[in-house]
Amino acid sequence: MTDSSTAGKGRPSAVVTGATAGIGKVFAQQLAAQGHDLVLVARDAARLQALCDELSLQYGINAELIAADLSRDEGMRRVGERIAQMGSLVMLVNNAGFGTKGKLANRPLAEQATMLELHVMAPMLLTRAALPGMLARKRGRVINVASVASFVYGAGNVNYCATKAYLRVFSLALEEELRGTGVHVQALCPGFTHTEFHDRGGMSKSSIPSFLWLSAERVVRESLEQAAAGTKVVCIPSKRYKFLVFCVRALPEWMLGFARSRYGKVRT
Repeated sequence: MTDSSTAGKGRPSAVVTGATAGIGKVFAQQLAAQGHDLVLVARDAARLQALCDELSLQYGINAELIAADLSRDEGMRRVGERIAQMGSLVMLVNNAGFGTKGKLANRPLAEQATMLELHVMAPMLLTRAALPGMLARKRGRVINVASVASFVYGAGNVNYCATKAYLRVFSLALEEELRGTGVHVQALCPGFTHTEFHDRGGMSKSSIPSFLWLSAERVVRESLEQAAAGTKVVCIPSKRYKFLVFCVRALPEWMLGFARSRYGKVRT
């Protein structure tokens, strides 16, 4: 482990949560390739250490790990304190999250409470920790990984859709607050992406058409390109998902309700 307080002179730093797999891991890889020193956060210290070693060796950057559970106060506090100390922080990626399948009344209460802590409280607190330094330096980007699910709702994903909608609206509102400061916010809203996400949530991939799947590499590349351009707050990777979201927002509620009742069947 290399402490990023000893980062290369003049080299920017980035923090990525949920960094051991999927979109978070690809963010770490692409940011390292761009020359960022890294602070990577996840629960699995062994996987974090392996990734830090790999990226340090491959790209010549400094990589620090923080093994922390961001659904717990202690984990949020410890990572927030580290973020506040970073004098070269230019990018915070709030990616840590998970999904479940099933009706709220039948899901464990602790599981759903954990989702709210991880998807809502942790990104807010880590962003709050990053902002004073970014504002003082007049430079910085916060990327909150939301989902196309933030534009819809339905049975079986009550808190997932709700918490991802929070991240999208939080990002839009915060960008307004930060206007003219040099600090910008993005709500990344990917669709179905090839990661460990669905396997961990016990969700089947077989019913999802192949054309709807995106690679994590593409999702992250489009996110970073849009963030660098400093244009729109909401990033929806791929034209197919941009079109789908446009349709969802344009269709009348009765048509969306019919689609939910026809195709929104969910396992209990």
